[in-house]
Amino acid sequence: MKSEKLIIENNEGVKLQAYLELPANQKPSHFAIFAHCFTCTSNLSAVKNISRALTAHGFGVLRFDFTGLGRSEGDFANSHFSSNVGDLLAVNQYLIAHYQAPTLLVGHSLGGAAVIVAASKLNNIKAVATVGAPATASHVTHLFSHSVEDIKEKGEVEVNIGGRPFKINNAFVEDFGKIDLPEITKALRKPILIMHSPLDSIVGIDNAQKLYHNAVHPKSFISLDDADHLLTNKADSIYVGDVIGAWVKRYFNTENNDSFTTQGEQLVAHLNLKDDNFTTTIQTKKHQFIADEPEHVGGDDFGPSPYDFLSAGLAACTVMTLKMYAERKKWDVKEIFAYVTYSKRHSHGVTVDVENPKPMDYLHKQLKFIGNLDEKQIERLKEIASKCPVHRTLQSEIIIETDLIS
Repeated sequence: MKSEKLIIENNEGVKLQAYLELPANQKPSHFAIFAHCFTCTSNLSAVKNISRALTAHGFGVLRFDFTGLGRSEGDFANSHFSSNVGDLLAVNQYLIAHYQAPTLLVGHSLGGAAVIVAASKLNNIKAVATVGAPATASHVTHLFSHSVEDIKEKGEVEVNIGGRPFKINNAFVEDFGKIDLPEITKALRKPILIMHSPLDSIVGIDNAQKLYHNAVHPKSFISLDDADHLLTNKADSIYVGDVIGAWVKRYFNTENNDSFTTQGEQLVAHLNLKDDNFTTTIQTKKHQFIADEPEHVGGDDFGPSPYDFLSAGLAACTVMTLKMYAERKKWDVKEIFAYVTYSKRHSHGVTVDVENPKPMDYLHKQLKFIGNLDEKQIERLKEIASKCPVHRTLQSEIIIETDLIS
């Protein structure tokens, strides 16, 4: 995954700071725009985690700071809801001009409300996903409701939101009440995914119910279980990104990503040392997946470890081979399980005869069959399990050559 820093000018001449997250191949199949929550920034951990999870599904994701927030120019007091929508339209136009038209909008909290409105204005947007979105934009005024009368009297006051000071004026407050989000959602006529936690104490789950009720099919709802509003648990935000990436494939044409060359090999692994710790993107001609290291060795545990993949190759090849053999014999086998564990052991601790006792790599395989088999058939399947191609490869002499690509 690669991140590019961008400066995008909106229609008011305000410069917005943005980051474009790209898949490891830097050739996304589709582009998405992410709109962050009220008073948040594009550098919120949840925003980055969701964006990066989407890149694993082939998306280029542009996350940016709304006017007056983060490193974007402008005064937050002038960052009305309508100006947030305007920022989204400007970012959309930037992608069209410099990359390609985005097809997915993702919004968190009030950003979710903004992407629904923006999607209603943009023909190029084919799907929308919201996370913890309010059903009415005016919902956020409860965060500073105690100051509303002061705002009307003085024209502008400083309020504390989430431990940070923000200047709020009367126009800011009034702008939130102008949007009928349920009606806009009803007229949207685009696939929409609504994600919300039933324990959200900032934006209640009833907001999701109202949006879903008004939305027209195809519409989907995913409960975020015990997640909090800001998705402070990393696992929650990674889950959100993965679910959106899988959900939206239903509505987008999927093409082979031939532009991600494997240099004539079966696959390529890519690791961005600056952004990804140990998290590695692996790409074949048709498939993309993630490898990582477990947390106890310093990884983020976003995917299987390299040795997990080694064990997986053996296990998958085993059950596939046994399936073909059992079907050829017309044996009654309904399910096959292969349990595999890799470890380092001394040869004294294994049952296989070893000529020179020494520390060695050890793969333990256990088999389980569901079906109507006698003991003789089970023993024969155990023998065949040792003849699967990967099993035989691992037991043979393997030569690995390494070359450099300039």
